[in-house]
Amino acid sequence: MKIGIIGSAGRMGQALVDAIAVDGHTHAGGVDKDGDLGALIAASDVLVDFSSPHGLEASLDACVAAGKPIVIGTTGLEERHHFLIDDAARDIPILQTGNTSLGVNMLAALVEQAARQLGADWDIEILEMHHRHKVDAPSGTALLLGEAAAKGRAVNLKDHSERGRDGITGARKAGDIGFASLRGGSVAGDHSVILASDNERIELVHRAENRSIFARGAVKAAVWLTRQTPGRYDMQEVLGL
Repeated sequence: MKIGIIGSAGRMGQALVDAIAVDGHTHAGGVDKDGDLGALIAASDVLVDFSSPHGLEASLDACVAAGKPIVIGTTGLEERHHFLIDDAARDIPILQTGNTSLGVNMLAALVEQAARQLGADWDIEILEMHHRHKVDAPSGTALLLGEAAAKGRAVNLKDHSERGRDGITGARKAGDIGFASLRGGSVAGDHSVILASDNERIELVHRAENRSIFARGAVKAAVWLTRQTPGRYDMQEVLGL
């Protein structure tokens, strides 16, 4: 399989090159800002995008024009980006996820189950920590976990999300899913989902020790995606969760 990388100069870029080689596939090349995206897409069977939200529309348009599937691991996406993805997914297979690791997606499945079974009287808080260079918060993984909790409760995360507390905020609003973000050092990614009720607490934790786990998952997703029909997919479908 010939796999092209959009955002090849970033931290994930080299990890992806290594993972592609380990799995016996071909690195078709990579582009960054002002690179020849069209040439890369023409040389690739599937694209993996770990760049930035700013170039996503151009990447989607080019992939649709060429009929090539794309895995989107870029974080910091806004609502309009998801509309663009939904539109492009009518024509090509697209997998978009906040995290490509097996462990995180298993964690999301556990969070959804716990939120469904325990009910809204358990408070849910999501804590994440990443390296000092990360530019978006909460992390894409934290939002993925928040969506899993909201799905378990059958609510819209947008309407039940608490993103920041400072000063005299008043008591915690029942049913909210809280987020807290820490930044420092070279942390690849730590995530904790805390479910707290009176007199007891459950903590579900995932710690990423290096970026290779995300790269291996992205390559697995890319290969899987080449066998799919046009549509929008996620990692839980790749892993059969």
